[in-house]
Amino acid sequence: MSAGRVWTTADDLAAEVLRDWNAGRLLRAVVSGQPSSPRALRFRGPTSRELSERFAEVQPRIRALEAGSKAARGHGYELVWSEVNHRLLGRQRVPSGAVVSSQDDALALARRAGEAARFRALHAQTTARFPALGPWLLEEPLRALEHAADWDRVLAALDWFRAHPRPGVYLRQIDAEGVHTKFIEERKALFAELLDRVLPPEAVDAAAGTGASAFEARYGLRTKPALVRLRILDRRHLLAGLSDLTIPAADLATLRPAVDRVFITENEINGLAFPDAPGGLVIFGLGFGLGRLAQVPWLGEVPVHYWGDLDTHGFAILDRLRATLPQARSFLMDRATLEAHRPLWGQERDNERHLAPLSRLEADEAALYEDLVANRLADRLRLEQERISFGWLQRALAAVDR
Repeated sequence: MSAGRVWTTADDLAAEVLRDWNAGRLLRAVVSGQPSSPRALRFRGPTSRELSERFAEVQPRIRALEAGSKAARGHGYELVWSEVNHRLLGRQRVPSGAVVSSQDDALALARRAGEAARFRALHAQTTARFPALGPWLLEEPLRALEHAADWDRVLAALDWFRAHPRPGVYLRQIDAEGVHTKFIEERKALFAELLDRVLPPEAVDAAAGTGASAFEARYGLRTKPALVRLRILDRRHLLAGLSDLTIPAADLATLRPAVDRVFITENEINGLAFPDAPGGLVIFGLGFGLGRLAQVPWLGEVPVHYWGDLDTHGFAILDRLRATLPQARSFLMDRATLEAHRPLWGQERDNERHLAPLSRLEADEAALYEDLVANRLADRLRLEQERISFGWLQRALAAVDR
């Protein structure tokens, strides 16, 4: 084995101290007062045989270690020396270890003295205004340092939230120095951790959940209203001459158009092309937003027909809709429609299939759903709603009218 494969270098020693930095240990020591030094570093030296047989190769490495040490540079590691008895050269002094004696030496060796000074100032500034953030800074010193360039704005936003708990405004309306909508939007994860610590418990709605999507609800901010797109299918009941509208669900709750029945379909083109129907209205393009309809109480007072894909996922959506609108009936989700469009059958993706029992399906729906789950008709059978012929739709709608 050559000496180069066993002998610790100055770069190895610096890398070990840098690992302490990356783990946050050095920064915690900077502000906690807990000593991080002296610190004995891992040190690998040559074997006795190599010292005896290849001392000429070892000597340059000793000189390189000395050149990188505190004795030569004024900071960094200090070498621990031992004496060995060389059979030709007599007693020789060789390094057998390395120690970092002070915090300043460790930071210099890791080349992080400037960043440590920034963190020390950031810690003092933050704990003076928000003592509750002291523990978080010790837990996440590197994350705080990542945001050091913007920390004044972070604190300004925290000051604003503390002065306006659960403000009921949009992010755009936060009036703190240097803080704009995207500044908080791009740092929601950071602000969530900080706000949970600086706000009183009554200002945080823990039941709203966590994560970026729950940020506004958790801290009492307004969110974009849930929108519903609809078409009025009876020209006698247009609203100010308009048939196609997209409005907040809360507005639809108070609008109460003059309709006798409502159709709900997922596909946007189906909604746009839906035939005229006396006293009818079609709601479409909700996707996973069926829950928005819970904000429209008058929907519970009229017949509702749901038209989704003829697959396991479509029946799962129908089942979920009935939790809000128990009177909802399926439309074009029957066995006759499926058989009439056999050449247009497709396959449902495995990750979209719903295989659990559904408790709100009617008997004929449940029987068809079970056949789809068990692949009795075809493997992962799916008939997408937009593949159903327009003539079939018109005949089905006429049957509803009778």
